[in-house]
Amino acid sequence: MAEGEKTAVLLDHHPVWLDALERILAHAGVTSVAKAATTAEALRALDQERPDLFVLDLDIDGNPDGLTCLRNAVARHRLLKVVVVSAADDLERIESALSNGAVAYVLKRSEPEDLASAIRQVFSRSLYLAGTDAFPRVPNAEVIEAAGLTRREREILQHVAEGSTNGQVAKVLWVTEHTVKFHLANVFRKLDVTNRTQASAWAHGHGLVRTRDAEPAELYELAGSVA
Repeated sequence: MAEGEKTAVLLDHHPVWLDALERILAHAGVTSVAKAATTAEALRALDQERPDLFVLDLDIDGNPDGLTCLRNAVARHRLLKVVVVSAADDLERIESALSNGAVAYVLKRSEPEDLASAIRQVFSRSLYLAGTDAFPRVPNAEVIEAAGLTRREREILQHVAEGSTNGQVAKVLWVTEHTVKFHLANVFRKLDVTNRTQASAWAHGHGLVRTRDAEPAELYELAGSVA
């Protein structure tokens, strides 16, 4: 294997879908080193292969179930990137995947290039939700007001949820990075979250960030880690 080449373990019940995933990942520059049909098999492969990426469908029965498998994978492999590819497009399902360690969520009905794009962005420390209408376009004013966010906090959260780093937000708003971090800390506290991923999911989930109609795949790019 070439030096610097990214590797992945894939998990899905269906062999045909696993083969399709393998081809899409190859297009994104990632080599599949193991394909699993059960969660137990996937966890063993992760321990053995130590890949850079884990792609799975959460809708898998077994011991453990798909969500528990995701949590175990993240807990056992700190640097592992996890991408969920699922047919489920409900907000609760998406938020559950993100809050338990996934850095991307892609619907199975998305175009192959949507998944390939998400995979590429995963390694540039971004978070994607591809091909989903799960997030509302109209802000939920009551929930946003109840959260107690100030105008500046909402402004910073919007930029973060759109994929901006702390440094980029600081430049746009003409403030220091320290100021951005200070406001983000307050946002985390008020929303009862612990990181940018969860805060960004909250922002999208409550309509604080508007989607862009010009993009047919409706890709939502969020910041995936604390700067």
